[in-house]
Amino acid sequence: MRKIIIAASLASMLLGNTALAISPTIPVSELPDLHQEPQHQVTSKRVAGLFTRSHYHRIELDDAFSKKIFDRFLEQLDYRRNVLLQSDVDSLQPYATQFDDMIKTGELEPAYKMFHLVQQRSYERFAYALSLLDKDKPMNFDVPGDKYVFDRKDAAWPKTEAELNELWRQRVKYDALSLKLTGKTWPETVDILQKRYNNAIKRMKQTNSEDVFQGVMNAFARSIEPHTSYLSPRNAERFEMEMNLSLEGIGAVLQMEDDYTIIKSLVAGGPAALSGKLAVDDKIVGVGQENGEMVDVIGWRLDDVVELIKGPKGSKVTLQVLPKKGGSNAKPFIVTMTRDKIRLEDRAATSKVIVPEQGPYAHRKVGVITVPGFYMNLSNDVANELQKLQADKVEGIVIDLRGNGGGALTEATLMTGLFIDQGPVVQIRDASGRISENSDNDGKTYYAGPLTLLVDRYSASASEIFAAALQDYGRALIVGESTFGKGTVQQHKGLGRIYDMYDKPIGHVQYTIAKFYRINGGSTQRKGVTPDILFPSALEAGEYGESEEDNALPWDQVPPANYQPLNEITKPLIASLEQRHEQRVKNSVEFSYIMDDIKEFKKHHKEKSVSLVESVRLKDREDEDARALARLNERRQVHGLPALKSLEDEDNVSEAEKKIAEPDAFLNEAVDITLDMVDYDKTANNRLH
Repeated sequence: MRKIIIAASLASMLLGNTALAISPTIPVSELPDLHQEPQHQVTSKRVAGLFTRSHYHRIELDDAFSKKIFDRFLEQLDYRRNVLLQSDVDSLQPYATQFDDMIKTGELEPAYKMFHLVQQRSYERFAYALSLLDKDKPMNFDVPGDKYVFDRKDAAWPKTEAELNELWRQRVKYDALSLKLTGKTWPETVDILQKRYNNAIKRMKQTNSEDVFQGVMNAFARSIEPHTSYLSPRNAERFEMEMNLSLEGIGAVLQMEDDYTIIKSLVAGGPAALSGKLAVDDKIVGVGQENGEMVDVIGWRLDDVVELIKGPKGSKVTLQVLPKKGGSNAKPFIVTMTRDKIRLEDRAATSKVIVPEQGPYAHRKVGVITVPGFYMNLSNDVANELQKLQADKVEGIVIDLRGNGGGALTEATLMTGLFIDQGPVVQIRDASGRISENSDNDGKTYYAGPLTLLVDRYSASASEIFAAALQDYGRALIVGESTFGKGTVQQHKGLGRIYDMYDKPIGHVQYTIAKFYRINGGSTQRKGVTPDILFPSALEAGEYGESEEDNALPWDQVPPANYQPLNEITKPLIASLEQRHEQRVKNSVEFSYIMDDIKEFKKHHKEKSVSLVESVRLKDREDEDARALARLNERRQVHGLPALKSLEDEDNVSEAEKKIAEPDAFLNEAVDITLDMVDYDKTANNRLH
């Protein structure tokens, strides 16, 4: 109790020295004084035992590793380095070499003390933020050079309270300006921010012991490698629901970054994907129920946001979203969706026939099979789609793996088997060093014609196994971006025992038990699959995916498997196709747009601050809107459609018009490359005869 009284007096001193306009609705004395619960000691010991004995990456849980856990836990607690002072961090340093012993023995009280300090400091920060709000004193958004430094991950911790106050002045002003740019008045802005900051304090009050324990266990898990984690009982239950296909919602995988709920992936066939409006890395800033008010969710706990978005099948939910593509000048938009039951079988492969309308390949047929995920029985579905496309007399087939995050390893093997007679598909090495093979043994090829795989940086895991195998066999041409680079296998395991007598349940862990290797011996880990023909990309291969993680397992190799390459994709063929591809890209309006977008992205990608001058932000937004409108009207003109006067007018046009005005340049280019390959093969065969 003494710690709370001291913290309360500190907060009172802080507020007493500030011209207080608004104060917190919850007193600091109501923040919980958390300690570990009885089940946490044995859970910690079990986690330590599993990770040190059974993980693929063997570690020594010693003082050196303890420092890694400490640093990661501290990063979790103060990611932006705008809550603690350097003196606070210095006071915590004695704990840096204690985490190994804490986790082994399950005596985690020092970690709870760290959390308690950050809670107190966070309260002081939000109290200061509230003190800057005054309905009678609007902020001045015309101060030349004023800016908000939002990326402080690698910055030094502030040394003085004055430095901390300046960081929070920037943050509050940024929040206020962002609302003003959406049309909010100053009194409305004050009301929204007052509610937002008080809600942040309310959520601090609702923090429980399991939250802290989960943070410590995940600091340990993620210090080993990125795909190892501890799931609290609540999160483990949600994981089981997803695996049992019983989740009702919008079909989006969400993740917390800073104070924002970020869309990390969309489930194909789910409401979010079908809306056509949401994209990976968009930020959900508000959630509204049918006939209800929009709730500001900036700063909310992820599980609370998920609970708001989930709901009965057939009910409606409205999201307010900040699109990633607009950067710091993005305008929020509203999307309303009807919730549905999200099942993996809804992600079924689909096919269509693309017939170019103009150009040298006009009226020729190419089949496209879209594979959103490697679900059970995918190979049967794709075999059926192959049969349909061949009956349609297509000249070649493109398999679209963009955004495919993987799935069942068995299906990656069976999928590969559709395009080869027989042979190994992937090698797997376990923690003891044993190497096994998954092979196709049916002696049957379901499609032997020209084949192209289209991949992007979100194609991962099973997608990479499939693409790598067909590339190593020389059976398919791979085009697009370098893939994600996830070459590891995880196991999900409950930590509870039948003889446990605790009042509360025990969580689960997910940890890495093996690594994938291509049949040529190389790993897909970190490097992913490099396409035979690379498409323009905003990011270099090492700037995204697995290689971005600071502790991802390294790339390595094993001896090649015994396989016979088909050599259908030769170096002369690739050189010829690449030459035609580059010529098309050079003359393509759509690819010129893509190159412009890449240039714009790279200009802003590494920015760490944003202007707090309203006129600057408005000018940036106007320039972006003008660029987008000009591009939209150029596309509409090509199809004989009338020009629009503003981007808002697009909301009133038909879905058919929207699709015409938003061509899929990468897919269209993959189709053209496939027809290039068909013609190359015809020419080569003629030469042979």
